[in-house]
Formats: sequence, C-alpha cells, structure tokens
Amino acid sequence: MDLRQMEYFVALAEESQFTRAAEVTRVSQSGLSAAIKSLEQDLNAQLFTRTTRRVELTPAGRALFPHARNLLAEAIAGRDAVMATAGEITGSLRVGAEQCLGSINVPELVERFHRRHGEVEITFTQAGTAALLSRMREGEIDLAFVAGTPETTDPRLRLTGLDSAALATEPLVLLTHADHPLATQKSVTWDDLQDRTYIDLDVSWAIRVVTDELFARRKIPRRVAFTVGDIHALIDMIDRDLGIAVVPQSVSRKTIAAELRALHITDLRDPVWTVSAAFNHPESGAGLVADFLSLVEPRI
Repeated sequence: MDLRQMEYFVALAEESQFTRAAEVTRVSQSGLSAAIKSLEQDLNAQLFTRTTRRVELTPAGRALFPHARNLLAEAIAGRDAVMATAGEITGSLRVGAEQCLGSINVPELVERFHRRHGEVEITFTQAGTAALLSRMREGEIDLAFVAGTPETTDPRLRLTGLDSAALATEPLVLLTHADHPLATQKSVTWDDLQDRTYIDLDVSWAIRVVTDELFARRKIPRRVAFTVGDIHALIDMIDRDLGIAVVPQSVSRKTIAAELRALHITDLRDPVWTVSAAFNHPESGAGLVADFLSLVEPRI
C-alpha cells in the first residue's frame, strides 16, 4: 500500500463514483480503477461493490476507511510540520465560513494553517453566506468561504465587487428517514416533492435561500415546519422522521446521517451547489489569504 493508493481509495469511498473521484484526484478513470484494483490485490480483499451508477464500500472497505484517512492526515501533518520550519510569517487573518458547505472542511483548513504559521493571529467566524459577504464588504473579514448556485438570484448571495474563486461543486439531494414513503425510491422528481413537510436552516444560510428559490421557480409550495440553526440539528430531526430536507450530497455522507436515505433529484442539473472563496482588500493581507487558499484542494 502507498499514499497515492490511499488517496484514491478515500476519494472513491467519499464520492461513490469513479468519474467524480477521478476528477477530485486529478487522474484518469482508468488510472484510478487500476490503482484500486492493485490495492485490492495487495490486500487480497474486495473493497468496493460496483453497480452501473455508483460504488459502495464492502465490509473490508469500511474497515480500511478510517485507517486510510488517518494515514493521509498524518502525511499532511508531516508536510505542514516541514513547512513550519521554512520561516516565520506574522500578521493577522480573519476567516469566515458558512456552516453548510459540504465538501470543504474549513475548520480543518484553519488547523492546518495554524500548524504552518503559528505566529499568525487567526480568527474564525461561522455565519450564513449573506452575513459573511456583508461583513467582508464592511472590512471585517479577510477571507470567506461561501455557497450558492450559479442560478441564485438573491442579491444577498452575490459576489459582486469581490474577488472570488470557485472551489467545489456537487449535486443537491433529498435527505429522508429510512421509513419515509419516498425512501424506497432511488430518485425523486419535483412532483414527488409537493405536499411534504420540510426541515431547513434559517434564512441566513445559503442552502435555505437556494432551496426556497428552486421551489419558487417551479411554483411548488413548500411547508417548512421546522427551522433549525445547524446541520446536526437538521439531521437529528430527519432521523426522528419529522420531515425531509434538500442538502448538498456530501452532507448526506456524514457519519451522523448514515441511517438516512439520500435520493437523487432527477431533473435537477448537477453539479449545482457551489462553494467559493471570497476575498477583498488585496493590498492588505493578500499573502496570508493566498497561503490559506493554497491548502484547499479544489473539488470541481
């Protein structure tokens, strides 16, 4: 086993598709497939079951997964430790992030940045995309990780006047309890989503704005019976079969959502959910912003 095989294995386990995993790891599908096959031969075990639409971990794959992630994390920590010896960088950096970002783990990036640049005073704020962009325009934040879709028209989520870089895209899915009437389906249409009870985040979060727009554009009324302030509460309420929710696909892969069902929305073009980095005032702190963004592995 080598680190490259572990990287490919973890990417395929997280993305559940060879096409997407190949894009994330920047390798051809044939190269990814060959690496996985070689890893399975090395371990003398089948790690994935393959269907025409997706791949899933076998019991052997699930056993390997946490160790593979730990190996990659240790390798990254070692690289960061070496980088930290290259010379001290000082200053301050103010970072903000939307909570429901999906595939970009900002707290992990903050930890890595701090390991590399311990002399930099870094602060972190979690808030909705609209609030973060407002605070950035007021000069209160240097770098914000925000979300939306290319079709979002709400002015609160627009990146107008700011520098930005798209970092990740992924489809939105419907998340339901295993016993929900829709859970037996492999996918749903917009007609299936009428007359349902929904759980959603507060209107300050981008996923709420995006979902409201998607339903309004199709003239489908939506009853949000439960409004929560964080993803963990949303998943907990779905787990109690109190309603359903539209979320980025990576949210459905969280450990706490393991017993829930994620259904593809058939007529929703994907990828639709877009995570971006927004930054301002390049004359002050541009170097620190660039250093922080260098830690991000784009997933587009």
